[in-house]
Amino acid sequence: MNGALAPSAVIGILGGGQLGRMLAMAAAQIGYRCHIFAPQGRAVAADVAVSRTTAAFEDEPALARFAEACDVLTYEFENVPTAPLLALGLADKVRPGVKALDISQSRIAEKSFFRDLGARTAPFAFVEDAATLKEAIAAIGAPAILKTDRMGYDGKGQARITDGGDAPRGWESIGRQPAVMEGFVTFEDEFSVILVRAADGEIRFWDSTRNVHEDGILRRSLWPAGDVVEAQIADARALAGKAAEALDAIGVLTFEFFATADGPLFNECAPRVHNSGHWTIEGAVTSQFENHIRAIAGLPLGACATVGTRIEMSNLIGEQINDSAAILADPAAHLHHYGKADARPGRKMGHVTKLYF
Repeated sequence: MNGALAPSAVIGILGGGQLGRMLAMAAAQIGYRCHIFAPQGRAVAADVAVSRTTAAFEDEPALARFAEACDVLTYEFENVPTAPLLALGLADKVRPGVKALDISQSRIAEKSFFRDLGARTAPFAFVEDAATLKEAIAAIGAPAILKTDRMGYDGKGQARITDGGDAPRGWESIGRQPAVMEGFVTFEDEFSVILVRAADGEIRFWDSTRNVHEDGILRRSLWPAGDVVEAQIADARALAGKAAEALDAIGVLTFEFFATADGPLFNECAPRVHNSGHWTIEGAVTSQFENHIRAIAGLPLGACATVGTRIEMSNLIGEQINDSAAILADPAAHLHHYGKADARPGRKMGHVTKLYF
């Protein structure tokens, strides 16, 4: 793509969930149309887009037609298969990039990539079979967490190992798949670094929030993040910027960290807009969604400065979405309903952001 996309250009979004929905809304605000590519079933992003292609991500003919109808492609989750994109020669059309997508899909690849960049991580070992499982528990010890190499998110695809005898059962519970065993770490807080990188290499950062998880799911993001996190943001940003440049990514990337007594400890990367950045819709001069669209469209980046003196973003899980009227009784609340029909336990149905001045 040469230069900025013209108004009314079509941005293709791989995936039809709430992140795609919020990307499409941001794109419409600055004059672009969005085309959603998602498998069979409800795709809430399609509610706010001009077109939808319904097909499997591995359906190369459908993917080729979709790509031809779009001026640039992006994705709203990191488990989009990369092989069809590469087979169709679409690597240069996909942003933030196929390399970032490929690395993020494998915990083994991700751990190796960030280790080579000099990141501090929890102690880890790769597990591929019974022999390496035994070696991993001997090297890492217990307690530990066994995580599938691929397809794990929001606490899924994980098994807690409380002692060495739990390891075989834990591996069985995740389907005896290739995995990473991680040792437990002592930390005070969790936080994320979210950045946007333009095609010319310019990088801008949003303020970091302190993130509160329950049962492996993000519940709240809070700003200011507190002294412990604030003291570690500079080092975390240095690693994040180095990774974005190594990946030659264009768009928004998210990096999650533990704040420890020894400084920031890298946890994982999501090469996309992120739940912990939803507060930026109302809480920043330019949201993560708008700046992602600006970056992939070749437009100048917007300011990432925070608005207000205190911000709290809370996810609405399951039936919590049914309390919309009570939530909006608070004049500081901004409600985002994702349009999902089935309020299942553990399912993210929306979020509410509160700004204080």
